[in-house]
Amino acid sequence: MTQNLQIRKMNHQDMSAWDNYVDNHQDGTFFHLTGWYHVIKSVFKHKPQYLLAEQDGQIVGVLPLFEQKSNFFGHALISTPFCVYGGVLADSDAVRHKLEKSALELGHSLKVDYVELRDKDQRPSEGPWVSHCHHATFSSILNETPDQILTDIKRKQRAVVRHSLKNSLQWDNQDNTSICYDVYSQSVRNLGTPVFNKKLFESLKQTFGDRCETLVIHDQEGTPVSSVLSFYYKDTVLPYYGGGTNDARDLKSNDYMYYQLMCIAKDKGMTKFDFGRSKKDSGSYQYKKHWGMQEDSLNYRIALIKAKDLPNLSPNNPKYKILIGIWKKMPLKLSRQIGPQLSKYLG
Repeated sequence: MTQNLQIRKMNHQDMSAWDNYVDNHQDGTFFHLTGWYHVIKSVFKHKPQYLLAEQDGQIVGVLPLFEQKSNFFGHALISTPFCVYGGVLADSDAVRHKLEKSALELGHSLKVDYVELRDKDQRPSEGPWVSHCHHATFSSILNETPDQILTDIKRKQRAVVRHSLKNSLQWDNQDNTSICYDVYSQSVRNLGTPVFNKKLFESLKQTFGDRCETLVIHDQEGTPVSSVLSFYYKDTVLPYYGGGTNDARDLKSNDYMYYQLMCIAKDKGMTKFDFGRSKKDSGSYQYKKHWGMQEDSLNYRIALIKAKDLPNLSPNNPKYKILIGIWKKMPLKLSRQIGPQLSKYLG
């Protein structure tokens, strides 16, 4: 029933009730929380357009949206940029359809190229929505002890982790976002990808507190070689921004890092490890597949407004090939200066 249902913009007074709704909704994810409203607005300057459904004074549905506008990358309304999951949370399909319709109306009024909803699961659609996702996500249940966690890893990857345990690696999780970012920025530069603004890591930690934690791996000389910034939400740990230096491959420090994170998360009471999304058949997809986790296809949807064709911001797009090649050779310091101006549209 949608009698007396009102769709309106969220205001600051609604934030506590919004987050309470997300916390208690079975499909509520870390990326539906209003903390992202502050992070994305302050770091990337994208305009939040959060919609909520209200009935008899109670929230019955939410839809976090951001307007992202660039002369080169296009103009879009996205739920939610820089996030793996998004889309509508609602008490019913009827409420969800109302919120999605309101998002389309908002997209038309803003004259965007398209509206994108990053649904984790497949949803019945009303309107001009089309499936537009080539990503999968990987997850596993965390067993009770470090030995059992190791045993659950697929055999070949388990051997790699065992190898890493012999390399005199050390870890600390003292929430050093600066070191974590430095290692991460080297990693993405080497992949030919523009790095995010360093303020992102600082803002995430400041906004989410204990729900956001860094893990840094050092070699036997104390040099940072791998790092990951992770989120903790409900019963799940989500390693999100991770990478390694040029020495990480030989040391197997990334493998060591993710195994240690599983053990740390279990000690914190987490029961699930969410390895995040990867483009199917990409290098990161193949890497995650080796761990033997459950693979699930994501179900993002797009509705075209002004655009005639679906967007293609994939690094596999031929028009980005030359840029990626140049980026891989760029001095690290310069990549950190230029990267944030590009990456703010690549979330």
